[in-house]
Amino acid sequence: MGIRFPAWAALAVIPAAVWSPLRAQGSPPGAPTNNLPNPYQTISGWAKLPDGRAWGSTSAVAVARDGTSIWVGERCGANSCAGSELDPVLLFDSTGKLVRSFGKGMFLSPHGIAVDPEGNVWLTDCACTGTAEQRNTPGKGHLVYKFSPDGALLLTLGKPGGGKGTEFFYQPNDVLVAPNGDIFVAEGHSDAADANARILKFDRTGKLVKTWGIKGSGPGEFAQPHALAMDSRGRLFVGDRSNNRIQIFDQDGKFLAEWAQFSRPSGIEIDKNDVIYVADSESGSVNPGHRDWKRGIRIGSARDGKVLYLIPDPDEQARNTSAAEGVAVDARGNIYGAEVGPRALRRYVKP
Repeated sequence: MGIRFPAWAALAVIPAAVWSPLRAQGSPPGAPTNNLPNPYQTISGWAKLPDGRAWGSTSAVAVARDGTSIWVGERCGANSCAGSELDPVLLFDSTGKLVRSFGKGMFLSPHGIAVDPEGNVWLTDCACTGTAEQRNTPGKGHLVYKFSPDGALLLTLGKPGGGKGTEFFYQPNDVLVAPNGDIFVAEGHSDAADANARILKFDRTGKLVKTWGIKGSGPGEFAQPHALAMDSRGRLFVGDRSNNRIQIFDQDGKFLAEWAQFSRPSGIEIDKNDVIYVADSESGSVNPGHRDWKRGIRIGSARDGKVLYLIPDPDEQARNTSAAEGVAVDARGNIYGAEVGPRALRRYVKP
């Protein structure tokens, strides 16, 4: 049962003064950050599924507490787990060997993922992929789950089947657990006029603390808040995807800044050194409104916003979502990209 509480989409225009000092070196204000070096080598096929199982779409990838193992939320060999007998939650060791799997029958659309300071793994079920019939499976989806590393279900947040307004969730995209245990959920996977577009904050027990955000393009407004990350200063980074920007807040929802130089953010990761990794799976050839920006993973500084590197999508002419949507980085600096369109999990390493 969801917890109850009382009582767009124009493209955001980012003034140059907001982010021009943060642009990639040599780029004019507002210009696409495309001409960047790529010091990474792509490793495909490193994570091994059991014989007979093919990769489905995945946007959920996170590093386990040991710093080298990799958690993945995979959509059961397709783009939905509705009716599937497969486990969607997968743990791989650093060699790509499957160590553990669980979650059969629980998910419609595994979408966002986080690992908390105790090593527990959290996943959102956005119920936002597959056919209309799959998305609307009665009594399923629109939930956030907390699992132990062994797969025991520890906590469920939300109302099965979804809830809007004074209920929640409806299409939860991502989840993040702060060092103090507070839980943040980004909600709203649609650009429709009546879509949810907000951030919900809970305490460590799952009690709702506050919400903020409405559909729109101004500061503190959202259009598909698709990804969450937190830097070493405790600032909350929100990938405001359909507004082609990152918004930065304190943990009480106070707006601090917005950055457009990391393109259209589907996924965000910030490591312990405040290096930021931003996955863009929806620009260029798949998005006429953001055609001048290349898809791929942009890497830079969460401290000053400089963009330093770009791992580009090799398919420059894709017509549907392509390249990484989810992104993670392990303790050795290896990057992992979870791909919805190509249905793959790739690793990027420095030679």
